Amino acid sequence: MTAPLTPHDPPSNEPGPGAGAGPDAEHGPVPADEAERRAELRAELRQAAVVAAAVAVSGVLLGLLWAWLAPRVPLISDGKAVYLKNSEGEQAIGADGTFVLLALGLGALSGAVVFWLRRRGGVPLVVGLAAGSFAASVIAWRLGMWLGPTSDVVAAARAAGRGVVFDAPLKLAAKGALLAWPLAAMALHLALTALFGPRDPEPEPHWEPGEPGAPA
Repeated sequence: MTAPLTPHDPPSNEPGPGAGAGPDAEHGPVPADEAERRAELRAELRQAAVVAAAVAVSGVLLGLLWAWLAPRVPLISDGKAVYLKNSEGEQAIGADGTFVLLALGLGALSGAVVFWLRRRGGVPLVVGLAAGSFAASVIAWRLGMWLGPTSDVVAAARAAGRGVVFDAPLKLAAKGALLAWPLAAMALHLALTALFGPRDPEPEPHWEPGEPGAPA
């Protein structure tokens, strides 16, 4: 006599004991310390963006001071060509020097202010300070040229007339002067951070049992 056939069990949709877990099961919830680090990084990035924007806007002050204090280069026209009134004058070098001195002073000031407001520092803050300082130099350069004498020398010579002295356009001959503000800001900020910045706590020494010098 033949035994009755046993019906097969219906396939189950549940994973077996050896089945792999899905992506959510693999990663699981974000640990609390990792979430805290991400929040701190976002806060540092926001602070760096604010610092970069504020320092860049302060380049307007450098542009105004440069246009006001930079020495003028006198030109003269004979009706056919334009010449330097004083070929041995140092006014052109003085314009670059004025820009550099002003940029060094404002760069040191911005580095000190940023350190005073954000003493903890951090890489994003330093990058924001450097980027904002360079942008401030570029803004000051372009603004000073715009506020200074016209860049159309031919039109200026015609307006002045033959044999009348007029001012040459204000320009920055040495483009390396644009790095004066970032270098001063970074140097002072790093120096203040090294001298007065917060220190990480010293790690507690780890002693193995039986090691010489270990506490009893």
